[in-house]
Amino acid sequence: MKPISSSLFGLLCFSVWINYIDRGTLSVAAPVLQPELGITPGQMGILLSGFFWTYALLQPALGIVVDRFGAYRLYALGYAVWSVAVALGGLSQGFGSLLASRLLLGVGESVAYPCFSRIISTGFAENRRGIANAMIDVGTKVGPALGTFLGGMLINSYGWRPFFFWMGAASLIWLVPWMKMIPKEEPALAVRPEDQVPMSKLLTQWNPWITFLGLFGFNYAFYFLLTWLPSYLVNERKFSMEKMAILGALPFCATAVSAVLTAMYADWKIAHGAPSANTRRRLLTIGLVIAGTTLFGATLESQTLAMACMIVAFVGLGMFTANCWAITQTLCSTASVGAWTGCQNCVGNMGGVVAPIVTGFLVQQTGTYAAAFLAASAMLFFSAILYGFLLRSTPEHPLRAQA
Repeated sequence: MKPISSSLFGLLCFSVWINYIDRGTLSVAAPVLQPELGITPGQMGILLSGFFWTYALLQPALGIVVDRFGAYRLYALGYAVWSVAVALGGLSQGFGSLLASRLLLGVGESVAYPCFSRIISTGFAENRRGIANAMIDVGTKVGPALGTFLGGMLINSYGWRPFFFWMGAASLIWLVPWMKMIPKEEPALAVRPEDQVPMSKLLTQWNPWITFLGLFGFNYAFYFLLTWLPSYLVNERKFSMEKMAILGALPFCATAVSAVLTAMYADWKIAHGAPSANTRRRLLTIGLVIAGTTLFGATLESQTLAMACMIVAFVGLGMFTANCWAITQTLCSTASVGAWTGCQNCVGNMGGVVAPIVTGFLVQQTGTYAAAFLAASAMLFFSAILYGFLLRSTPEHPLRAQA
């Protein structure tokens, strides 16, 4: 194992911030963009879901590619594609062109998690992977927080089209230091074929499917919040775009802090002899229960209590995200971490496909977000049952080709 340099890993983490700002541009712009282009709530649900169609479906194949050919240059290619897609979104004149830009965005970003998992599993020891995954996860929460705050302010001052153009163009700057810092010679074949677990075997094992479906339940709730929270705060809570920018960012900041602290605690326990997968499983299950219990409180009439419940729920989400990918990296072999990650993110992100569409339908039919929040809470409890009772993490037997 050759450790990754701190500067290169820092640059990777920063790219995750950009990744999640870019994928959240439509969500932040939706309250302004939707009436201007005459898009219905149902159509907006399809647009918010469209990103996940290509993002999820491409991941199993790209996971195999990452395992065979390495991560660094493939990640750069995907990054360039998604940055261009964001900028193109600013040219959209209606539903069809917006959907095309979202599909292209999903193509570019589909390389991300197989590459992240591959880089972490080969660059960090087991008792350091919790904090490494947490730092990646910080980007998935700080990105939406910054995107919601900056996007709300910029859209309010300049409009939504310049926001899309500026984000796409600014994102491309990151590629310059990345291409200079990555290893000059990345092997064409990162691992021996005989060390890899065939996809047919991977998909017949119990543990992979528990992590696949567990991530689906979590992502249903998370992407419901990521895609619809700005519209909820503006349309139902009647906040201004400026106030939405602040209040919409706070819960994601809470998740980022929670993820880092939980990961540090888990790594400390593991370094002192605690079983890795079991330790992480307990923590993420507790987080799912906390989130599922408090998320529905966001519909309370009191705005203060509703936001407090929202923030507590996001703390629980951070406990999950700090540990879910580290469990995957423990239970599978390094040779096949890209394939497992790709399949897990494919099934998991079907939650991102379903949640925006279901939410749009529920809001259009009921006129409120209460049913949408209830559905998200139920999905979090579904994931808690899978991880808490059905994941076989003791004793730990990583899935390997020779097993």
